[in-house]
Amino acid sequence: MTDLFLGIIALAVMVMAAIQVGALIFAIRTVRRMGTAVDRLERDLRPIVENLEALTADVARASNLSVAQMERADRLFGDMARRAESLLSFLPGVLGPAGKGVAFVGGLKAVIAAVREVRRVSRSRKRAARPDAS
Repeated sequence: MTDLFLGIIALAVMVMAAIQVGALIFAIRTVRRMGTAVDRLERDLRPIVENLEALTADVARASNLSVAQMERADRLFGDMARRAESLLSFLPGVLGPAGKGVAFVGGLKAVIAAVREVRRVSRSRKRAARPDAS
């Protein structure tokens, strides 16, 4: 009877060993398939990653260029503002006497226009006073 139990135990151990060998073979095949799938995935994704790297490099370059252009524009407008302030602070000193002359000429034009208006009104009254003016 002990020989029977020993035989059953030996058979069970052999079945377990066979199952473990089968599981080991299945695991090795699965690992190989996974390796193949990972290699294929890397091969397929490599161009995409390279394109993304080139794209990010281009975006970084464009960003740097736009920052440089904005700084250049800022300096340009700052220089223009300083020059305009300088010119506006300089003009009253230069135009002071000329500004008075311009005001005098404007006043003279107003006097001439007033005289012309008086003459026009006077002529229209004379025409209205004449009996043959109709």
